[in-house]
Amino acid sequence: MLRITEIKLALDHTAADLLAAVCRELAVGVDAVIGHTIVRRGHDARKRPLIRFVYTIDVEVKDEAAVLARIRRNTHVALAPDTGYRFVAHAPASLPMRPVVIGFGPAGMFAGLLLAQMGFRPIILERGKAVRERTQDTWGLWRKRQLDPESNVQFGEGGAGTFSDGKLYSQIKDPKHYGRKVIAEFIAAGAPPEIAYVSKPHIGTFRLVGIVEKMRATIESLGGEIRFQSRIVDLVMESNVLQGVVLAHGERVLTNSVVLAIGHSARDTFEMLDRRGVYMEAKPFSVGFRIEHPQQLIDRCRFGETAGHPELGAADYKLVHHASNGRAVYSFCMCPGGTVVAATSEAGRVVTNGMSQYSRNERNANSAIVVNITPEDYPDTPLAGVAFQRHWESRAFEQGGGNYNAPGQLLGDFLAGRPSTRWGSVLPSYTPGVTPGDLSEALPSYVIDAMREAFPVFDRQIKGYALADAVLTGVETRTSSPVRIRRNDADFQSVNTRGLYPAGEGAGYAGGILSAAIDGIKVAEALALTLVPSPLT
Repeated sequence: MLRITEIKLALDHTAADLLAAVCRELAVGVDAVIGHTIVRRGHDARKRPLIRFVYTIDVEVKDEAAVLARIRRNTHVALAPDTGYRFVAHAPASLPMRPVVIGFGPAGMFAGLLLAQMGFRPIILERGKAVRERTQDTWGLWRKRQLDPESNVQFGEGGAGTFSDGKLYSQIKDPKHYGRKVIAEFIAAGAPPEIAYVSKPHIGTFRLVGIVEKMRATIESLGGEIRFQSRIVDLVMESNVLQGVVLAHGERVLTNSVVLAIGHSARDTFEMLDRRGVYMEAKPFSVGFRIEHPQQLIDRCRFGETAGHPELGAADYKLVHHASNGRAVYSFCMCPGGTVVAATSEAGRVVTNGMSQYSRNERNANSAIVVNITPEDYPDTPLAGVAFQRHWESRAFEQGGGNYNAPGQLLGDFLAGRPSTRWGSVLPSYTPGVTPGDLSEALPSYVIDAMREAFPVFDRQIKGYALADAVLTGVETRTSSPVRIRRNDADFQSVNTRGLYPAGEGAGYAGGILSAAIDGIKVAEALALTLVPSPLT
């Protein structure tokens, strides 16, 4: 198989145009091409009137060696890497104990799926509800201001990523191509096939619901077991070796292998782990606000006169500014054509996040604009970052009116240092609602100062970004876990608790659906190789 990079074609090209370009790169006729697969398709928007698609293609040809010899000077052609996934082990006919996975977000789901595919029949414990019931509970907050602390945007089948843009891309290094395994499993569960090659694949919330259900069914068909409304309240330990877990209703599940994939908001579980002496440490995260612009403004700035082309869809952006006070200000979890959503998991607190459907056709673009926070900003204890988050989430609840409204402000008023009393041309999308006011004390002063410095800089990068009527909604505090549950590099077990395998975003080793899923695969492999000393070769 040969891989061709940098094939550039017009937005309105045909399949025949793509095949012709492949033949030109290889200097062969159409009859020499046995088949081809799109590996990646992005777009080059540096010259806006001439925006083009950029392809990477894997091609099978007749007499490959001769073709390579003939075009050896073509730097766009090379042998394609092997991206196929191979299981590292298979479970023996009998195991004294089944492995347990705690949490059924992306990390837990893929850890459970891999263990099931290798024959280990995992037991998966999820504190929240199945995804359909969870969706109804989440709407209860959005529509009726009724919060279920165990079933919401953060907790339940699919994890926090279910109520998001469903982004499936990451900047992590992936030398073993685990990401291809993740994408292939999503497609097998009903995701659109194009997520295998578009440069920034996404699924969207409504489609994710059905996909998550199908992946659950696959795990169950392979002997896995998923138990909902099963919150972990304690560990069974003996000389720092895990013996099992205790559920909130009193049941003990005995096991010597636990994948801990609890997500970044399982604060009560962090507290239990701290009491039990599991080693963790505070880690950096970021806080800020959501900002909303008209999607058309972002489209025009990014695509120029090509904005609105059906092949391009809604435009996104990525921004960063290093402020004079030493803080980094950057866009995070940008949701084209999406909405700002209520994402708290605790009563009396307000948290925001962003979400898009697959179509990305809502009127506003939204993104978090956040500022980095480090353990130096609060007392040096493992859970001090949790207390920091809670403080600002409680203040947001009060500023919003004490009814799960979020506090908000027009960007022009925020930059001018005056409270907002009404909305302008951009209407906030957050439900239950947004209360206009003054966000200058909604986060620490060093965060506010850095953001006020950054917005005019962003306006020079995206003309119109500092739109006076753009809406800021607070607060975004759950950008990543405030703790890291340290694990060994070699076997992925906790540094001081044998049998415990910290995984995913909650453990501090991922950020987003794809990276969390990849981490779940890595941890499942490590666990399998511990249980089966003789790996497959």
